[in-house]
Amino acid sequence: MDESPQPGRWSRRSMLAGAAVGLVAPIAVGGAAAPFALAQGQPKGKLRKITVYAEALPGGLFGYGLAPGEATIPGPLLEIYEGDTLEIELVNNTTERLSIHPHGVNYETTSDGSPLNASFNEPGETRTYVWRTRAQYKAGGGFYMPGSAGFWHYHDHAMGTDHGSGGIMKGLYGGLIVRRAGDLLPDKQFTIVFNEMSINNKVAPDTPMFEANQGQRVEFVCVGHGSFPHTFHLHAHRWADTRTGMLRGDGDYSHVVDNRNLDPGSSFGFQVLAGEGVGPGAWMYHCHVQSHADGGMVGIFLVRNPDGSMPPGAQEAIDRFHGHVHAESTTAQNVAPGAHTGHS
Repeated sequence: MDESPQPGRWSRRSMLAGAAVGLVAPIAVGGAAAPFALAQGQPKGKLRKITVYAEALPGGLFGYGLAPGEATIPGPLLEIYEGDTLEIELVNNTTERLSIHPHGVNYETTSDGSPLNASFNEPGETRTYVWRTRAQYKAGGGFYMPGSAGFWHYHDHAMGTDHGSGGIMKGLYGGLIVRRAGDLLPDKQFTIVFNEMSINNKVAPDTPMFEANQGQRVEFVCVGHGSFPHTFHLHAHRWADTRTGMLRGDGDYSHVVDNRNLDPGSSFGFQVLAGEGVGPGAWMYHCHVQSHADGGMVGIFLVRNPDGSMPPGAQEAIDRFHGHVHAESTTAQNVAPGAHTGHS
């Protein structure tokens, strides 16, 4: 099945990619799309409808999924275009109060996802949330209001406390992309969430290992949660500090980075060509707050050879990573069962 975005629909490709990444780690997961495809001429103002299931997971964790039994951490990566409306039927298959709250889009108080507005699902309840998007528009006086395009996220806002701290800590979160017509589409997508002292609620050496072949266009969606400041660093790759992570053409001298703050509630995304200028190999991604990296906030971006084969030295690097000593972290709570918090 072609899972790339089609005119008049949300991206099943993106949603499946995000869900699969959270399934197990380390694994190689990604959705396929036509390389360098342009999202031109997307119809605007279309209504998309999906059903999301909130479910309990082993170890006291929780996740969102697109079907019963498919809940993951992070939840599915949702992707729509400016002008689209996304109607989410949230089915609460847990014994806890919970909700779904978005960043970066428009919604009424009834779709706020917060106890403040009595917008949540009781245990066993099904509730519909409506998110709207729009393009940049002129607001009068020569000023313009921003559109919805960007790399955003969603999360619970009702479990554990009236701010949903329990749900976020235990895995109820996911990525949300609102694209602009003309955006370049990736070959693979990965969601990375720095949550307290974990990555996708796991700590090294059990953090996700993301894989791509050299030359593939890879999109990272990075989200911050919890109570700690973080910085996201990707070895050997860099991106522009813009909405898309790409330069807008010849003469665009936007700031280029390979490290960016990822504080609680923040999010950003970018695209890179895997191994461009540096070649294939096992490249680290991690929090650049050194005590956080030492505590297990580190993972691997494996860039394979163009034909998919393992490059020389990569397996040895992966083996060394699994043998590294990660200091005991007293703040790495609510991580997945079996995840390590240190080695003796």
